[in-house]
Amino acid sequence: MLYAQTSPAEKRRMFRERLAGGGILRFPGAFNPLSARLIEQRGFEGVYISGAVLSADLGLPDIGLTTLTEVAGRGRQIARMTELPAIIDADTGFGEPMNVARTVQEMEDAGLAGLHIEDQVNPKRCGHLDGKQVVDESTALQRIRAAVDARRDPNFLVMARTDIRAVEGLPSAVDRAKKLVDAGADAVFPEAMASLEEFAAIRAAVDVPLLANMTEFGKSELFSVQQLADVGINLVIWPVSLLRLAMGSAVRGLDELEATGSLNGLVGVMQHRADLYDLIDYEGYNRFDTSIFDFRVDR
Repeated sequence: MLYAQTSPAEKRRMFRERLAGGGILRFPGAFNPLSARLIEQRGFEGVYISGAVLSADLGLPDIGLTTLTEVAGRGRQIARMTELPAIIDADTGFGEPMNVARTVQEMEDAGLAGLHIEDQVNPKRCGHLDGKQVVDESTALQRIRAAVDARRDPNFLVMARTDIRAVEGLPSAVDRAKKLVDAGADAVFPEAMASLEEFAAIRAAVDVPLLANMTEFGKSELFSVQQLADVGINLVIWPVSLLRLAMGSAVRGLDELEATGSLNGLVGVMQHRADLYDLIDYEGYNRFDTSIFDFRVDR
């Protein structure tokens, strides 16, 4: 009932322990707190919170228009509704290195298990679009050093995302990944890899956990979890997939309503009310309410 019973510190500890244990962890992207609950219910290992999704949720493009306050606030709402660890997309850190430091502490306070900071020029672009620009090496490393120095919980995961592959090629991505790790990154997110072989090249270059982004309509092929595990990937995200599925269903529903004046034909593909009530623990709230108010006053 209400929020998660596991504390943020314990979520981080267990996440770090599981990440160090080998294998691959699956983090579908939650587009709201309820979908985070669904991800947990269906047996996944964690929740990812995408900057592109948060932007889209506000009706905005993913070009760095969201603020630290908006992102941390939505991250808190999502993270507190699940026992799973949640990793959040912190874009370029919302400013200069000092802003990156504040971002880390805000995300810690919001109950997140970790974040990633990228090396794009601000304002950034979606990682799978053309026309990206990356900052110079010194700036990229300063962002990561600031993030690592600012955290108070050593189990809070500071991940470095690099977008340099699409700008300068794979050798530059390998080189930057190594330097980001030297700067203190706990994990690396090499964005827009073109093949499994490219993921394997990053894997061979660094000894920290690697994340693979399996976003639809992007630069990377949609590899299976097993394919990614076979080349040594430790985390895989599907950042926008649930939002795309939900919005696709919404479009079909509105089209049906416009065409026929009724949704009778789509009731069978809707989430049943009983399943929704189970997901939000309606009965738990009812038991609590009854235990508090079901009494009589002796006269």
